[in-house]
Amino acid sequence: MGFKVIVTGATGLVGEGVILECLASHKVSEVLMVNRRPSKMIHPKLKELIVPHFFKLDEFTEQLKDYDACFYCAGISSNGLTEADYTKITFDTTLHFANVLVKHNPKMIFCHVSGSHTDSTEKGRVMWARVKGKAENELMKLPFAKVYNFRPGAMKPTRGQKNVKGYYKIISALFPVFRLLFPNNTCTVAQVGQAMINSVFNGYPKQILEVKDIKLLAENQL
Repeated sequence: MGFKVIVTGATGLVGEGVILECLASHKVSEVLMVNRRPSKMIHPKLKELIVPHFFKLDEFTEQLKDYDACFYCAGISSNGLTEADYTKITFDTTLHFANVLVKHNPKMIFCHVSGSHTDSTEKGRVMWARVKGKAENELMKLPFAKVYNFRPGAMKPTRGQKNVKGYYKIISALFPVFRLLFPNNTCTVAQVGQAMINSVFNGYPKQILEVKDIKLLAENQL
């Protein structure tokens, strides 16, 4: 029997792709999408919980109980945002979501989508990397069964994905070239999803997974 997972970010590139992998996997029995707005995805294994404001997640605790894992794929680009605004979305919201879940699912495995070149020291010059690093560090302090931070680089979307912006359409078209030139900075959204699923079943010796780790875990080459 498969495990039950909560997924955020279904209306984004990574979240949508991860959900598609979960729905196709015999290792996953149920997927609960937690979205701010409705998704058009429909599948027998798929449920949807609309939470307009993640800071009010406490109002939905009954629907969030008894899950084995959370794949936190919600996120936003830092372009055009102040550090305060980016921190509220990337750090404050993520940590609030995780803190609510861990209260009711202490045996849960929490998988967090971060980013390549995230700054674990929290002291670098790049704003988004510092904030992501702070989020990773604080998540790893929470009493989940395990926390994994995934740092994908440039990603190729899965065939059939709807939430693909222009930038990723270019990456998809040029992916064979990127993969050849930058093998340690490119992977597919499918590999991210497969790696997350396998982290729940098999574990991984590192809590921070770079692209090469994601590829290994996706293929179960541990």
